[in-house]
Amino acid sequence: MLQLAVRHYVDTMEPVGSNTLVRRFGLPASPATVRSAMGALEQRGLLTQPHTSAGRIPSQQGYRVYVDDLLPAPGAAAQQLTRELTGLSLQWAALDDLLLHLSRRLADLTGLLSLITRPVPPQPRASLQALRLVASGDRLLVFLVGDAAAAHSLNLRLPLQARHDIGALEGWVGDQLRQGPIDWPSLPPQLSACGAVLRQGLASHQQARLEASQGTVATGLAGLLAQPEFRQTASLRPLVELVEGSPQQLLQQGGIWIGAEHPNQALHHCALVQADYHSREGGVGQVALVGPMRMAYATARAAVQSVAQTLSRLLS
Repeated sequence: MLQLAVRHYVDTMEPVGSNTLVRRFGLPASPATVRSAMGALEQRGLLTQPHTSAGRIPSQQGYRVYVDDLLPAPGAAAQQLTRELTGLSLQWAALDDLLLHLSRRLADLTGLLSLITRPVPPQPRASLQALRLVASGDRLLVFLVGDAAAAHSLNLRLPLQARHDIGALEGWVGDQLRQGPIDWPSLPPQLSACGAVLRQGLASHQQARLEASQGTVATGLAGLLAQPEFRQTASLRPLVELVEGSPQQLLQQGGIWIGAEHPNQALHHCALVQADYHSREGGVGQVALVGPMRMAYATARAAVQSVAQTLSRLLS
């Protein structure tokens, strides 16, 4: 009864009654028998009545039991996506092109919000091995060398009074790096002017690299706006703000999160279906779909897992 009630509500967004279930699914039972079974499900908290005279709809707990124990095989659309992705190869100019293509494909298939993060390596911040400082007018050019000879450069504004301290600062930083991380509190007072500029520049550079490694590709927001549950702008606004500002906060460990199970209140009227993928370097990324609790969970889960498996294959 629960499986059929969820299926009907996902398809129609209409509360379901016993007569409807008997007629639609050809049940070999009377409406009275079905009504009694639905009443038992309501007592267990798996169905709820939005109005006294209305039929019943699945509760958050009902969706959880459905996902854990009653999920049917994925439909033809999800199976077609799996066949399509089987032949996909790395013909893209950049990883972002691949992620954008797959995110759009997920959104088009499901009508939900699709999120794919870039794979984040176990230690996304490469340790600094050496640096070179060069004055150029009122600018300080900083050349950085990290693990695996990864090189980067910074262009910072240099105070005039600090120009003559660059050589001493470079020597001090070099000594620090040979011993371990830079111990900025031990910076000699005479080097404080140019040292402060370098310290702030290095901190900004590390933060930018971390944010880049955690970037998220998100598509399908228009499809989410079209869902009947989100016709009221106020109900969707917290989710939109989260997607635009901090999409990483949407993502949890792989699996399915329903309603208030998600720690962020912006998703308490939504469901999140997620799977992880892995890169050759040991990085981990996420593939996710966000939509109303009334979603086709079997299709969403199969599609997310198919995309995650494809990314693991292409990036390994």
